[in-house]
Amino acid sequence: MVNTSVSSIKKVSKLEIIKEKSNFLREPLATELLEETTHFTENAVQILKFHGSYQQDNRDNRVKGQEKDYQMMLRTRNPGGFIPAELYLTLDRLSDDYGNSTLRVTTRQGFQIHGILKKDLKTAVSAIIKSMGSTLGACGDLNRNVMAPPVPFKNRPEYQYAWEYADKIADLLRPQTEAYYEIWLDGEKFLSAEEPSEVVTARQCCSNKTIFADKEEPIYGKNYMPRKFKCSVTVPGDNSVDVYTHDVSLVVITDNKGILQGFNILVGGGMGRTHNKEETFARMADPIGYVAKEDVYDALKAIIAIQRDYGDRVQRRHARMKYLINDWGIEKFRSKVEEYFGKSLDTFKILPKWKYQDFLGWNEQGDGHLFLGISVTNGRVKDEGNLQLKTALRRIIEQFGLPMRLTANHNIILYEIDASHQETIEEILQDCGVITDPQEIDALTRYSIACPALPTCGLAITESERVLPGIIERIKTILSKLDMASEEIVIRMTGCPNGCARPYMAELGFVGSAPNTYQIWLGGSPNQTNLAEPYLQKLFDKDIEKFLEPLFVYFKQEKIEKESFGQFCRRVGFASLRAFSENYQPIKPRRIRKNQHRVSISDKIFVQLKAFSETNKRPMNQIVNEALENYFNQEN
Repeated sequence: MVNTSVSSIKKVSKLEIIKEKSNFLREPLATELLEETTHFTENAVQILKFHGSYQQDNRDNRVKGQEKDYQMMLRTRNPGGFIPAELYLTLDRLSDDYGNSTLRVTTRQGFQIHGILKKDLKTAVSAIIKSMGSTLGACGDLNRNVMAPPVPFKNRPEYQYAWEYADKIADLLRPQTEAYYEIWLDGEKFLSAEEPSEVVTARQCCSNKTIFADKEEPIYGKNYMPRKFKCSVTVPGDNSVDVYTHDVSLVVITDNKGILQGFNILVGGGMGRTHNKEETFARMADPIGYVAKEDVYDALKAIIAIQRDYGDRVQRRHARMKYLINDWGIEKFRSKVEEYFGKSLDTFKILPKWKYQDFLGWNEQGDGHLFLGISVTNGRVKDEGNLQLKTALRRIIEQFGLPMRLTANHNIILYEIDASHQETIEEILQDCGVITDPQEIDALTRYSIACPALPTCGLAITESERVLPGIIERIKTILSKLDMASEEIVIRMTGCPNGCARPYMAELGFVGSAPNTYQIWLGGSPNQTNLAEPYLQKLFDKDIEKFLEPLFVYFKQEKIEKESFGQFCRRVGFASLRAFSENYQPIKPRRIRKNQHRVSISDKIFVQLKAFSETNKRPMNQIVNEALENYFNQEN
């Protein structure tokens, strides 16, 4: 097995040394947490990420000459987006007591609390753990939150298998270090549920080169992964998890009786990149093969171990598994997987076409109960103006004890709803200004997502979440002007090129490149099955209308039946888009004189009116106006 100790590698990144010296994610975090300071050192910050938190500063509150406004963002790890009622109420309370009074649904089906001070961090984390939650592994160089379709179809076994294996894979790849409980619970081991025996056995099974036997971290070793690692589990045809964007995606395969047989495996997806660094790029996952259900853990461990052993630990920009696969080629990568796995992968099973669904509104879950999908604009759960979403959710969950599932498009699904409670829940939501009918939700808003960006994300170059609603309104104005108001376009925006909102799969992607400036990506599909491409390097916010109008006009004139905007852009090609835009003459709004309105009359009356006007030398509109006034006076 490849030794990933820094002592065996001539040159590694600084972070590799920090991880190796951390004593399995303990130091210097444990020591600095006890110190009465407002923030952690850089070394402690890197270890803090593994525990589910980022240190940030609120740039809106920066004052020259004063210390940064340090605060912590805390992120949950909840496979398949599962949030039990007790955990949600705890998160709601923590956001009010220690955060900024909002919760943020992430695009990986977790929750984030923003604004926690260092002195309150231990209180918040321990409360989450004691409420059936966890933050361990929500960030850092290891497996992140495992995604799965959020829809609770109880009468479709493939969906239940997706949930089951999302949980099991999350358990399998959970860090085994005791540091988490030592630091946040003073050593008290607290698990919300006992791990399945098959997972415990699989973690310790020494198949070929996949584990470090009898070590504290049997899968990760003391250096953990070269970079973050992302997994998803879904069912054939359901692309509610952006299946092509993960390091590993598993697709549940059942027989005609709904019995689990095994999993298709896709590898090598990833969205992160860096502006002006062509060696970094977004990449879609490739199918690699199929494994029977009894082999899925060993196959997954083989893939993890290859990335652990061969991933780039020198240049972090080049450290994700997508770059290893790109450098090697998929055939070499598959061969190495089979070497670590100890057997050949079977042929990838044929799948139906992928389709994105958001499952909003009231739905049957298949066992007599209902579920309700609630649209959350940019994932921000808050009370603002007439929309009191945070209050509504708290009232509903306090009264009915409902679980929820978070979605990859940062929406919320409440489920296990008794039909007799539907009317009461609907009344609460209406009282709080929450729309439950998906047909009443503007399509551009419904299918858009954005990252938080400014003011708290340290990587943000420009705005995202705070400006996207305004930009969508401007886009709606353009479409209405062109009689295209019914168009549905998948819009995604990030404040930097790291791709947290997956803009590189959007039909229209905005990627922050400078203050108030965005790189534009075009050509994704509504079902997220095509990788978009960069179309414009820099678009100033003020020029959005000027840029988009000719593209929309061209789309209106030349699109084929049922073709989406992204598909159109891909079909005609960027050269044609640019040629049309360069020769486009903006549509000038029609001038309407004050008090002028159009009324249609028959051809026969028009001929008579025109002749009368010419004979009497009076304007036609004056004659019509007098005739109508006389008519209405007679009627009265």
